[in-house]
Amino acid sequence: MLDFEKPVTELEGKVRELRRLMETGNLDLGEEIHRLEQRAARLLAQTYAKLTPWQKTQVARHPDRPHTSDYVRQLIEDFTPLSGDRLYGEDAAMIGGIGRFRGRSVVVIGQEKGRDTTDRVRHNFGMARPEGYRKAQRLMRLAERFGLPVLTFVDTPGAQPGIGAEERGQAEAIARSIETCLDLTVPVIATVIGEGGSGGALAIATADRVLMLEHAIYSVISPEGCAAILWHSAEKAPDAAGALRLTAQDLLQLGLIDEIVEEPVGGAHRAPQTTIGRVGEAIARHLEELAGVPGGELRRRRREKFLKMGAPQEA
Repeated sequence: MLDFEKPVTELEGKVRELRRLMETGNLDLGEEIHRLEQRAARLLAQTYAKLTPWQKTQVARHPDRPHTSDYVRQLIEDFTPLSGDRLYGEDAAMIGGIGRFRGRSVVVIGQEKGRDTTDRVRHNFGMARPEGYRKAQRLMRLAERFGLPVLTFVDTPGAQPGIGAEERGQAEAIARSIETCLDLTVPVIATVIGEGGSGGALAIATADRVLMLEHAIYSVISPEGCAAILWHSAEKAPDAAGALRLTAQDLLQLGLIDEIVEEPVGGAHRAPQTTIGRVGEAIARHLEELAGVPGGELRRRRREKFLKMGAPQEA
C-alpha cells in the first residue's frame, strides 16, 4: 500500500469485510457494498489524476507493476532466451532473446528486477553489469544480421555501480550499447515500464520510438541521489523529483519521448494484464509505421533525433 492510497485502501478493506459478512451470514449488504465501491472508485480516480512527481516515483517502483518477464510472457510467442555476452558471463539483470510478436519475429531485451527477495537478489534488482550491456549489444547485432526489429523494456534504477562492474568497464559497455542502438538498421522500439534510471536505461532506450507508461519515470539520476548531491539529505527527494521533470508528461512536453501509454485507473499494479495489452497495441502501431522505412533512413532519423535533444535553439 502506498501512503497516498491509504484512504482508498481503507474503503476497499471495508468492502471486503462486508462481502465476508454476506457470505457467512444472512445479511443483504449489496447496496452498501455498491455505494462503497463507487466511492472508492471515485476517490482512486481523483487521487491518480493529481499525483505529484514523487508519488509517481513511488507508483513506478511498486513491486506489483508488471515486469519485463511479464511483458515477454504475454506479448511474445515462442520466446527463446539467449544468455551470455561471449566475453565474460551471464547477467540475470538483463534478459533477452528471440520470439514472435503478433506473428513477426523480433529480438527482445529488457531489465528484470525480480519479484520476491530471492528473485530480486538473483536479478540484482534490475541493475545490469557490463556483461549485461554487452549481451544487449550482441543481441542487437543478431537482430540486425537477420533483419529483426528490436523491442526493449526499460525498468532499472540504474546500472550496477559496484567495484567489479567498474573494473570490467561499466562506462564503456553502456557507451557501446548506446552506440549500437544508434547504428542499427532495423526498427528499435523502447518502452519505459517502470524506472528509467540514468545511462543504465539509456543504453537500451536509444530507439526510433520511445514509449513510456503514464506513471513511469525516466531521469538522469534518482530523486534520492539528486537530493543527496544538492541538499545532502535524502529527505529532500520529493523536491528533487519535482525539479528533475522525470514524469512521462514532462518528458513528452520536452520531446524526449514519443508517446505516453495510458495506465488503468490506480496504476499498472492494479491491472497488469490490461496494461500489458495497451503496451502491446502501442508497440504494434509503431512497428507498422516503421516497417517500410529503409534501414539507412532509420539509422539517419534515429541519430538526428537524439542529436537534437538538448541542442540550443534561437528564441
